Amino acid sequence: MANIASAKKRTRQTLRRRIQNNSQRSLLRSQVKKVVTALAKGDKEAAVTAYREAVPVIDKMINKGIVHRNKAARHKSRLNKQIQAL
Repeated sequence: MANIASAKKRTRQTLRRRIQNNSQRSLLRSQVKKVVTALAKGDKEAAVTAYREAVPVIDKMINKGIVHRNKAARHKSRLNKQIQAL
């Protein structure tokens, strides 16, 4: 455990940020999973709706630094390609 006040503060900040980041990452994964499950069912309308809801969330995670922009682009591209294939 840290003895210096600034190190203790850093530990508190890190803990808060980790909890927030995990929550945001979970939200991202949930949105992507909604699209994937709609695709698995073969329901194009539900997949398109879920995709439209997921894209702004994915973009928001890029700006927050939760996900790298290339990974986000890869997710969006692959999901869109699967929707078009239905």
